[in-house]
Amino acid sequence: MEIPYSALTEDTLVAIIEDFVSREATDYGHGEVSMEQKVRQVRKQLEQGLVTIVYSVEEDAPYIISRAEFLSRSKLKEAE
Repeated sequence: MEIPYSALTEDTLVAIIEDFVSREATDYGHGEVSMEQKVRQVRKQLEQGLVTIVYSVEEDAPYIISRAEFLSRSKLKEAE
């Protein structure tokens, strides 16, 4: 189930994003990137529609995935 980021409180949104960036081994280029910078980058991706927040019933937790992956999963579920 997709969760619109705009429907979340600021604290909840930041917590989900921080959890995501702390788990991801994303390459941010050369040098260290602070947690604050990573959070801003992911927030911008949410605003641009490049990633989305999804709630997993199986895991009882929200997570962030790319919009393309979300659409692909949605099509697979429709085909079942």
